[in-house]
Amino acid sequence: MASPAERLAALNTTDCLWIYILRILRDQDMHAYAVRNEIEKRFGFRSGIMTAYKVLYLLHRDGYVRKATRGRRKVYAITPSGRAELRKAATFYRGLEKKLR
Repeated sequence: MASPAERLAALNTTDCLWIYILRILRDQDMHAYAVRNEIEKRFGFRSGIMTAYKVLYLLHRDGYVRKATRGRRKVYAITPSGRAELRKAATFYRGLEKKLR
């Protein structure tokens, strides 16, 4: 059975994948497979293959990322709306940290 801290970590990684994807795209436009690898490299966890694609699809649908075709690949980039959501998430986590001290 997972400890409360382990459950918290899961809720704030795979269940909040959009934050990590937007953070990566803030630095560089990328295709989905590279985003998934970058999550593991930077943040130390691996998302499911379809999970990353689904989150990118939803972020695109809702206007937080844009998609362009480069060669045979679909490349994603963060939009101004995506940057705003990423700032809101960072503000939320900073505020939560202050409350938990």
